Amino acid sequence: MMEQAPQGVDPHIPNAARMYDYFLGGKDNFQADRDLADMVLKAMPEVRIGTRENRALIGRVVQYLCEQGITQFLDLGSGLPAQENVHEVAHRFAPEARVVYVDNDPVVATHGRALLADPNRVAMVLGDVRRPGEVLADPEVRALLDFDRPVAVLMMFILHLISDDDNPQETVAGYRDALVSGSYLAISHSTNDVGSQKIDRVVDFYRKANVAFTPRPGKEIGAFFGDFELIPPGLATGLGPHLVWPFIDPGTPLFIDDEMARMAYAGIGRKP
Repeated sequence: MMEQAPQGVDPHIPNAARMYDYFLGGKDNFQADRDLADMVLKAMPEVRIGTRENRALIGRVVQYLCEQGITQFLDLGSGLPAQENVHEVAHRFAPEARVVYVDNDPVVATHGRALLADPNRVAMVLGDVRRPGEVLADPEVRALLDFDRPVAVLMMFILHLISDDDNPQETVAGYRDALVSGSYLAISHSTNDVGSQKIDRVVDFYRKANVAFTPRPGKEIGAFFGDFELIPPGLATGLGPHLVWPFIDPGTPLFIDDEMARMAYAGIGRKP
């Protein structure tokens, strides 16, 4: 049976956002997405649980930022709407918060606009994260976010989907430079520091499907923050006292093992 896709979307090319949706148990994905996702799951079954833990991480990050007085969020590479979206968490702690989601997949944008209809507080923008000038100048972005006041930019598990050829350091700098003092940048990013054969296999699967997936060493991930001041525990990984899932209540159970947790870094930086 032929899968129907919106105009401009090739259902035969896997897409990271739709794969993420599949990992979460969603239905907004195509066979090509499921095929590649199943290969990833075969090599690393923990990915499904790790994806859910990442959703929980995003919620904790947003809660923390709201507690610091942030009421403006730019979620880059947001993916398809799922449970505990940024705006849902933000409005729980700051009802006046404004949230703009940005993704380059028309499927994501179409679903997002249908499900996130709250034009005074929430917007879904079709845009390429790799082009900060275009994203920041977008009329919908400017209509909701005032860049003369602090903004939190979220880049959660998106930068490892940008290849080195696309100069991700320059991309992130474009967003950092647009922010005023008191703004925040939150990043979570896969790493190859652990030297795991599992993540090497995942990288190989993505490469064979012509999909960018670039885990990076902690030093390179830390450089994305530029001169922003990292919030303790800093750029964190693992399941010890410095968690890859920061801002978690002591005793909260995690469902991924130590090896899986050490395959990613997470951190929040504040612009001085």
